Amino acid sequence: MLRFICAVLFAICFLILGIPVLGIEYLIGKKNPAKRDLSSLRIVQWAFRVICRICGVKLTVIGHEKVPADQPVLYAANHNSYFDIIISYALCPGLTGYIAKDDIEKVPLLNIWMRRLYCLFLKRGDMKQSLKVILKAIEYVKNGISICIFPEGTRGKDSSLGEFKEGSMKIAEKTGCPVIPVAISDTRRILLDHMPIVKPTHVILEYGDPIWPNELSREEKKALGAITHDVIAGILEKNRELL
Repeated sequence: MLRFICAVLFAICFLILGIPVLGIEYLIGKKNPAKRDLSSLRIVQWAFRVICRICGVKLTVIGHEKVPADQPVLYAANHNSYFDIIISYALCPGLTGYIAKDDIEKVPLLNIWMRRLYCLFLKRGDMKQSLKVILKAIEYVKNGISICIFPEGTRGKDSSLGEFKEGSMKIAEKTGCPVIPVAISDTRRILLDHMPIVKPTHVILEYGDPIWPNELSREEKKALGAITHDVIAGILEKNRELL
């Protein structure tokens, strides 16, 4: 319980004390948008790492070198906890926008940081709005910004891997950017399975080999979500022995 309270207090303090920082970042962005973007990214990554330390997360990262450093990518990850975002975002080498559900957009101050860092908010059940989000994500990738998606569409009710929605893979198909499979193991045990008790947990995050859409056949492109799903499923199964 103490870890949970400390993590929440840190997050609140960060958001409140970050108000003047947002102002400074805004002024920096008027002269140098790239510098503002990078500094905002590093500030949020630092905060996420602190939260992980407070919560006692022991992280093992495998395959980070597989992520291309010279171009944007589409990260596709399994999703079992909000810690999937906290942990994976802290590892992004460059600007990365996450596609998140619109509930998060209602959180004061956090929504400003997320928009500043090119996150997009998806309204479930609204196909027209979902299409606009995908088109915006395609635009971001073309401008050099990576995107992270959770193709299951929602957090899993348990640690099992749900079916991947193929529509989100259009971001890679339309831009030619590589899909980076991201397998995240055991984040449910940090908090979600016994909220509000936070338990120190060993989490494994492994990056799979890049999947290049332009190297796939037409039929394989149509099944890009399923292909990525199978890669992540295989990694999760392998890593169960390491937990």
